[in-house]
Amino acid sequence: MSDKYTATRKSLNAVAEQVLAGPQHRAIGRIALRVTPDGFGTLTDPGLRVTATRLIGAAGEFGLDGSTCAGLAAAVGVAVGPPVDVYAALTGVAPDEVLVVDAEAAGQLCAALQRGDAALRRLAPDQPPVLWPEHFDVGITLDEVNYGVSPGDDYLAEPYAYVGPWQPRTGEFWNAPFGACRPLRDLPGEALDEFLARGQGLAAASA
Repeated sequence: MSDKYTATRKSLNAVAEQVLAGPQHRAIGRIALRVTPDGFGTLTDPGLRVTATRLIGAAGEFGLDGSTCAGLAAAVGVAVGPPVDVYAALTGVAPDEVLVVDAEAAGQLCAALQRGDAALRRLAPDQPPVLWPEHFDVGITLDEVNYGVSPGDDYLAEPYAYVGPWQPRTGEFWNAPFGACRPLRDLPGEALDEFLARGQGLAAASA
């Protein structure tokens, strides 16, 4: 992926962590976020969401590119910062660091999260997917196996799907340190569902 995509991913992750998840955790004690039809947002208070390039709250809409997490938080009336004493912040983006959010890259990232959210709902209709701010991936857990889609990270810089058993499995399917992963570009159409389902079957068979 391009440098613009990586910069955009880190900036959106920082907004999710410092402007949405941190204030939500301080308000209701939960860090989980959710994927929305046009981006991602909090589950409840403080009622904020991101639509690729804009932060939206009761106070209005604010552009992300060229802003800072501190400035955005002040604009929507929350205290900036990640959840405290929950996990170690991973983005490396300071609250006063200028954000870089390219519209095309942000659209690709949000599309990956939305596609993952939809596939996970088909895999397990009774378990709503969660967007976790620390790794910025959307996922679920079934029978001690994690399933999800990441927009990219230090392991793989592009959007990918993963199946991560809590206990390591062996075999050709399991091609990553945490289980199995495939770039989304290699999983067109129903191939994403098939990858997740195959992972579920193999994980169960070798449990």
